Amino acid sequence: MILTLSEIFNPESILLNLAGTTKETVFSELVGAIAAVHPECNQESMLAALWEREKKLSTGIVSDVAIPHAICSSIKTVAGAVGISRAGIDYGALDEKPVHVIFMLVMNEDAKENHLHILEQIFTLVKTDALALIKNAKTAQEIHAVLSRFK
Repeated sequence: MILTLSEIFNPESILLNLAGTTKETVFSELVGAIAAVHPECNQESMLAALWEREKKLSTGIVSDVAIPHAICSSIKTVAGAVGISRAGIDYGALDEKPVHVIFMLVMNEDAKENHLHILEQIFTLVKTDALALIKNAKTAQEIHAVLSRFK
């Protein structure tokens, strides 16, 4: 079954004002948001899997946006968190510019086939006015409503 972005990104895992100012602190914040919605997840194993993937190539791959993602055995499905940094984060992005919106994804091995479809949905989203709507949203529900437009 292919999941939609609104199924993956629960409003409770959408953080409008990331407190972290570094990639490390933001990863911890977003992993914590995923674990709050999916308590079965092991935060340490999620972080380790995300950093392992990040070592291969920065996931700051679209201007202003990063999409850290990894396979993690402690989760039963595909889960995600969205984080907004008003100030921007020095992410080590491919374009060397600060990142303001982060879509973090973790999935189990069985959900891996959905991974490319999910990334495609996010790439489609960031090429539209939806990115500006997400960046300027005042509530997590507003962001969730924008995500629900993408299937």
